[in-house]
Amino acid sequence: MSKDFAPVALNAETRRFPRPAPPVKPNHHSSSGPMAAALAGGAGLLLGGLLAIALLTVWLVRSDFIMPGAQSMGVPLGGKSTDEAALALAEAWQSRAITLQSGAGQQPVRAEALGVMFDIDATVAEAHAIGRTWAGLKQLAAAGWQATVWPQWSLNDAVAEQTLLSLAPQVAVPPVNADIRIAGGRAETVPAVAGRALDVPATINALRQELFQIVSGKPLAMVFQPVEPAVTNVTAAVDEANRLLGNTISARIYDPITDETFYWEIPGSVWGGWLHVSLDGGQPPSPKMQIVPAAVEEFLLQKSAELGGNRYLEQGATVSALTAAIEGESWYAGLRAYHFNRQHVVQAGETLSAIGYDYGIPYPWLQQANPGVDSLAVGQTITIPSRDVFLPLPVIENKRIIISLSRQMMWIYENGGLKWAWPVSTGIESSPTSPGVFQIRTHFLEAYASNWNLYMPYFMGIYQPVPNNDFMNGFHGFPTRDGSALLWTSSLGHPVTYGCILVDSANIPALYSWAEEGVVVEIQK
Repeated sequence: MSKDFAPVALNAETRRFPRPAPPVKPNHHSSSGPMAAALAGGAGLLLGGLLAIALLTVWLVRSDFIMPGAQSMGVPLGGKSTDEAALALAEAWQSRAITLQSGAGQQPVRAEALGVMFDIDATVAEAHAIGRTWAGLKQLAAAGWQATVWPQWSLNDAVAEQTLLSLAPQVAVPPVNADIRIAGGRAETVPAVAGRALDVPATINALRQELFQIVSGKPLAMVFQPVEPAVTNVTAAVDEANRLLGNTISARIYDPITDETFYWEIPGSVWGGWLHVSLDGGQPPSPKMQIVPAAVEEFLLQKSAELGGNRYLEQGATVSALTAAIEGESWYAGLRAYHFNRQHVVQAGETLSAIGYDYGIPYPWLQQANPGVDSLAVGQTITIPSRDVFLPLPVIENKRIIISLSRQMMWIYENGGLKWAWPVSTGIESSPTSPGVFQIRTHFLEAYASNWNLYMPYFMGIYQPVPNNDFMNGFHGFPTRDGSALLWTSSLGHPVTYGCILVDSANIPALYSWAEEGVVVEIQK
């Protein structure tokens, strides 16, 4: 295994020493005592130095400590015992991570989780061997007492595979099928985009090929396989969508309160901007067009302002009608205009009853809309509820009944033409019939009014004088009392009832059959 530093064995070295001189006979004439002592002292020092070197060499070879300057994985090991060095390397290894790179994203993963195994004992043993020979010691000194030991790493493919498989869903990119969208009132193709899936075997091979560089800090570039989308061609769907967008929706807006009708022409360049278009999953796919309600809101606000008269279009019903026009390819939408609540500033001499009469609202409904208002003051602002509250049923648009309180007459219209015109009797002054716009709400062949002990044939309820009360005013023929007395037969054409609208018993059966629930009844002053 390669490393920056490896101990070098000490080469055999020949040491040459001078041969000893032949013995010299003592010169009795010379002073040999001091010289002999000096020679003996020098020999002692030499022997002591050699002994110290020998002892140091033995200690270096046999000691448990690592030479100064040794390090591995950036961890200083010099001066540590082998156990201390092993502990330091183990702590450093626990925090060692490999950076996985996928495109622009990076994710750290513990090296051991990717199957990288670290042989601490072998690494410590190699560090301990540094400088343990004379040649190695000289080499260490020549290197400035710095030596790096490469860690002893290996790769466990099974562990790496398990970890990469668990990460695969996180880094996978699903393919995107070709789609369709609306831009500028025209359909166009959204191109398909290939996805990717992690190639686990290839990624493990890349890790093995550059194991040392990757564990040392180089990111591991994960290997991916392309995943092709299932739908790549939506030309037919785009052509079909553009065919549909070539149509114009004809919208008819009816106001049942004022009996007015408005017409709008909405081209595909406009209604196409309301759509969310998708594919139906067929082969080949077809476009599915769905109106996004929020996208219609701006259009409805603009059109409601054009309608004027405090009117608006209810969004849910409008979206449903427009959706039906597109999906059914009828290109026609029947819409209804509604009215907002209004505000009224009280004038001198006005009462709730008088205000209600002017607006066509029974005054108990004004009381409900203005809780706590027991008396009126000039300049006071009160709420006038929308007259739409009296038309809760779907409106029958081709029929309408008009009643004149002042003329005590009724006119019945069908498809814009007059069908019948009859005299009627409405409520007396103490129990008047309210003006306003109402609807046929109920049908009873005979209804009983307990307050007045009246049996009313062919009764058709049209409005509640008091909110949250089952009692209704409506149409009926000549009533009876106590099962025998026939009332008001000679009073037709004059106010005589307690708020209902009296119709000749000869006519009421025809009206009862003709006026289904939902027909508008307009009572004029």
